[in-house]
Amino acid sequence: MSVSKDPVHVRRRRLAAGALLGAVLLGGWGMAQVFGGDGSSAGEDGSVAGPTEATAPQQGAADGEDPGADEAGPAQEESEAQGGTSADTSGEDSSAEDTTDPAGAQDEADQVWQREPAPAEHPSDTTALEQVDYLTGGLTPKSVMASGHGLMIANNMMYSHTSTVFDSTTREQVEVLDDGVELAAFGIEGHPGVSQGSPVEAVWTEDGRYAYVSQYTMYGENFGVEGFDACTRDSGVGASFVYRFDAEEMAWDQVFQVGAVPKYLALSPDQQTLLVSNWCDATLSVVDTEKGEETGTVELAAAPRGLAIMPDNRTVYAVAMYADELYKVDLDEGTAEVVMQTPPRPRHLNLADEGRTLYLTTSGGNAVLKIDTATDEVVDEAAPGAEPRSVVLSPDETALYVVNYDEASVSKVRTSDMEVIDTVGVDANPIGIDYDPVTHTVWVACYGGSIYVFDDQDSLL
Repeated sequence: MSVSKDPVHVRRRRLAAGALLGAVLLGGWGMAQVFGGDGSSAGEDGSVAGPTEATAPQQGAADGEDPGADEAGPAQEESEAQGGTSADTSGEDSSAEDTTDPAGAQDEADQVWQREPAPAEHPSDTTALEQVDYLTGGLTPKSVMASGHGLMIANNMMYSHTSTVFDSTTREQVEVLDDGVELAAFGIEGHPGVSQGSPVEAVWTEDGRYAYVSQYTMYGENFGVEGFDACTRDSGVGASFVYRFDAEEMAWDQVFQVGAVPKYLALSPDQQTLLVSNWCDATLSVVDTEKGEETGTVELAAAPRGLAIMPDNRTVYAVAMYADELYKVDLDEGTAEVVMQTPPRPRHLNLADEGRTLYLTTSGGNAVLKIDTATDEVVDEAAPGAEPRSVVLSPDETALYVVNYDEASVSKVRTSDMEVIDTVGVDANPIGIDYDPVTHTVWVACYGGSIYVFDDQDSLL
């Protein structure tokens, strides 16, 4: 008989054992002790301690977009968050155990990746962000992405070599994935022994079953020059890989090669094509998801990053950060054309209005541009804060949530008029953000070792 090591099941076994032990001790003391005791109660043994403040590892290489600004996060964060200590600053103890075990709870835990998004009570442009949790302990999150069906995956700074999977409802860790794999087990020859990756970004399949995770560079046998952000096509940086995470098995189940220093990923609406922007060789990898292999590449310019695939599954917008260019790619033809010279360091792209509107973030221009895709012209813009980086759109498309890397804040922008309607403070160097439609919460990854969770429905502006 096998025994589940799932953290949820482990906690339940501990609680059951504690209850049984309490019953035995109570019987030993007798009823006289129950009614005649001094009223004191012993603390529950085996309770889970609260999270400790994580400290980012010292950096051994400069691989930031500008010195120290991208994959290599700050060397060390302060021991306390701006809103408080490593305990939940909202007043809710994020480490408290749920002692209830209603009928069907085990089935629910087993199927956590199959939860359905809940309808929102209020439009997102009428609500305020309210902190409900603060997660630390073993985290150095570079990005955090919602499956849309009950899970979140946080890819920890590349030197941490882990990805952490959370239940978005309980906000508990359900798995920590090591990036060490035996490539031969996935049919990839030439790299004997265990090879290590370095997780960067992720994209989930529409059904929440799988997450594709880009590995910045690989460590092990026969990988060539190690990746770094100042690289060019002539730097000799070796090709890297993308891992696929299976939410049902809680393990990596597929690995395939892409270009040098893969960063951002996007899935086509029909789920048949995965696109990966390769930073060092200035290409876009086109991956057939059924085959699990790269089937082609498209040439771009220096440091491609953000991607957005139109509803036709053929047209793609992509940015080249160091070239300050917005591209339109035709996947059928394998061609790319520059449609706009952008402000400095275009970074992130979001599509809305069934592809009629494109939002483009320029981290060097401190702006989010609203673009009409029929004309590829800017029709409006917002100034959310200093060094805006990752951006997520609310499910109803009425609001954008932007992390401001250089001012430790998150801004909410109303899409109808591009006005900033809410701003909240977070730890230094917020870098990743996503919206969980199951709980209507916004998750913010901060490089130094924390994730903030904000409710987006309970408080009105």
